[in-house]
Amino acid sequence: MVDADQTFVIVGGGLAGAKAAETLRAEGFNGRVILICDERDHPYERPPLSKGYLLGKAERDTVFVHEPAWYARHDVELHLGQTVDRIDRAAKTVRFGDDGTLVHYDKLLLATGSEPRRLDIPGTDLAGVHHLRRLHHAERLKGVLSSLGRDNGHIVIAGAGWIGLEVAAAAREYGAEVTVVESAPTPLHGVLGPELGALFAELHRSHGVRFHFGARLTEIVGQDGMVLAARTDDGEEHPAHDVLAAIGAAPRTGLAEAAGLTLADRADGGGVLVDARLRTSDPDIYAAGDVAAFPHALFGARLRVEHWANALNGGPAAARAMLGQDTPYDRVPYFFSDQYDLGMEYSGWAPPGAYDQVVIRGDAAKREFIAFWLKEGRVLAGMNVNVWDVTEHIQRLIRSGAPVSTDDLADPHIPLENLVP
Repeated sequence: MVDADQTFVIVGGGLAGAKAAETLRAEGFNGRVILICDERDHPYERPPLSKGYLLGKAERDTVFVHEPAWYARHDVELHLGQTVDRIDRAAKTVRFGDDGTLVHYDKLLLATGSEPRRLDIPGTDLAGVHHLRRLHHAERLKGVLSSLGRDNGHIVIAGAGWIGLEVAAAAREYGAEVTVVESAPTPLHGVLGPELGALFAELHRSHGVRFHFGARLTEIVGQDGMVLAARTDDGEEHPAHDVLAAIGAAPRTGLAEAAGLTLADRADGGGVLVDARLRTSDPDIYAAGDVAAFPHALFGARLRVEHWANALNGGPAAARAMLGQDTPYDRVPYFFSDQYDLGMEYSGWAPPGAYDQVVIRGDAAKREFIAFWLKEGRVLAGMNVNVWDVTEHIQRLIRSGAPVSTDDLADPHIPLENLVP
């Protein structure tokens, strides 16, 4: 057992950090656990910010990982509204940014997450320009969408990724007018490819969303501090009362970089380079969640995953590694989305160029199907749309790495579990 006199410090108070602290205690660690969060809210989960909470269907208290009293009850020293501005690897200390307090660590976990990419165009200082990453962003945006719905207002969303589409769906449910500007030819083009991206375009069009593909915002036009319109690089101008920048997120690696830790290549998604046990180039420092770029043996690639399940599972995996447990982190990536009456789950990893075939099982026109991405007959990823209780079977197919008959894969009369070797 790790010495009770040791101190484990976690920098980052999101889901990964909170679950790491929980796991340390559950695994019997009885030393100091210090969790440092740069937000004043207790650690919370992010999916509700663009789903239930944004829609007003979930109460604020439901987003938190633990009730506030949990931290004291489990002797987790929680520092809210505190930043860390320096890691001294030689002295094994972190420094608080507000008052310079030094905190010693024996093991350190970086769970610093990611931050929204900013629009680098004129007009982003206007009051009606928004991002969605933190709880206070969602609180503000919920009020904005409700107001737009009442007043027949218009929001322009830059980016047709998951956040952009989920906010578009929420905005339409409130009754707001929505235009989505996307540089790719379909929504989710880099995630799902053109075959499935087109389906999501049709879903949103059927609910009144307007798309402007193959274009980027070049200027947000305003007057007296308020948004009036958004202009694109092809000369179009879209009326708008508000604009949401949903053009992706960047890993928060500044602290790690300043400490001299090895980073992953930006071309591969960036992040802090870790091994299969989530250990950085410093053997006493670990990284988990959005910020960690880890090698995945199943896919033969280094992955950086910005989804809820990676934080949920990566935080505990890092905690166990900090305790000396020798278990590689090799979870199959998983995420989910809810848009209007469409619910989906995605398992695996199949970026553009990684697959050579897409197989559909079910009725895509009715939006009740499973899509599989294959390479040389082997399943790399699967997405179930309004079809439930199949994630385990999809992940087993992916993990097996075995060739699968595409005819059998497409046949809904053959149970998926029968296709797993």
